[in-house]
Amino acid sequence: MSIVVKIEEKLYQNRYIVDESRPHIRIRSEAECKTCTSQACTVCCPAACYSKNEAGTVTLVTDGCLECGTCRVICQDKENIQWDYPRGGYGISYKFG
Repeated sequence: MSIVVKIEEKLYQNRYIVDESRPHIRIRSEAECKTCTSQACTVCCPAACYSKNEAGTVTLVTDGCLECGTCRVICQDKENIQWDYPRGGYGISYKFG
């Protein structure tokens, strides 16, 4: 017998403190995102922080970011993601380590 646990249920157990004044990730150029044919960040981010909007650019919401760096790696050829660690006291706090 296997138990199926949804990823949303696991992510909900983590705690995330948002730094409103200084997000730790930002998109450098929306125009650059528009020229990206794959926009892989919209499907590769495990926390779904990236989404494609009606204008064809990418929208970023850092609330709930897992700080895994996937977006930085996936966008390496365009180098359009500025990624830093959150300031002390902000960011993700994993419930189980």
